[in-house]
Amino acid sequence: MNVTSPTDAVHGQGGSASSRLTGSRRGFSVRSLLPLALVAPALAMVLLLFIYPLGYSLISAFTLPEGGLGLGNFAKALELYSRDMVFTLVIVSVSTVLIGLVAILIGGYLLLGEQRWAVRILSVLYRWPLFIPFIVAAQCMRTFLAKNGLMNNTLTELGLIEAINTTSFLDWRGIIITFVWKQAPFVTLLVAGAMAALDRATVEAARGLGAGRLRVLVQIVVPQVMPTLVVGLILSFVTMMSVLSVPMMISGGHPTMMTVDMAFRINAYGDYGTANALGFFSYLMTGAVAWIYLRRGIDKEGAK
Repeated sequence: MNVTSPTDAVHGQGGSASSRLTGSRRGFSVRSLLPLALVAPALAMVLLLFIYPLGYSLISAFTLPEGGLGLGNFAKALELYSRDMVFTLVIVSVSTVLIGLVAILIGGYLLLGEQRWAVRILSVLYRWPLFIPFIVAAQCMRTFLAKNGLMNNTLTELGLIEAINTTSFLDWRGIIITFVWKQAPFVTLLVAGAMAALDRATVEAARGLGAGRLRVLVQIVVPQVMPTLVVGLILSFVTMMSVLSVPMMISGGHPTMMTVDMAFRINAYGDYGTANALGFFSYLMTGAVAWIYLRRGIDKEGAK
């Protein structure tokens, strides 16, 4: 008969406990590294394609042509292109407001429209510009908005205007029209989805009390989808700030948008410092819009 001494029993229990602890630590380390391994490729792409270019452009903006750091590039950008900065901000802001209005109207009709065939047709047609790149949209608008373009020729054939009175929209108006036509479907898709997820009981109750469709849309539906609408408008604002093809192809005159100025400084003079200084100002504009939205969200969370 084998007899185990108390000392051997203690050592046996201690050894097994130690081995279990070591195994658990090893398993814990492997499990803790697994999420990092899954996130690493995406993190590397963000660092390589976004963080590094952003940091490099900021350093270049503060680097003077003769070497050293300073604000010379910003002074040159303000001296040469301050009017274009204001023009860019106005064009993008007006376009953003119009995009919001178009998205609300289309989304509201998809929700409250009584002609089902019209709702079905509209739900298909409004999405088409989503699949068209900005450069293609700009080329289409060049032939549509020109003095002898499709729009004026159609109005002339219908007898609404005379050929001698046609005018070209290839200026700031054309830029706004192109931005609204291209970005409104994106915001509408978000807003229409948020409207479709609302509780229909409140809408039906308001309609039952005699409220018209416009009043229901403005006072009941829009306040409930406002967070989604604001997110879509901020994303559209940032997107329009970065577009080069539309202002370059639609309007060749001055003032123009900052993206055209940045491309001109690089292609004509190789002046990356001034171009990145203009980019810094565009960062400030988009950052201010994003900060307003984040601040609004934080205030709402604090109120809860």
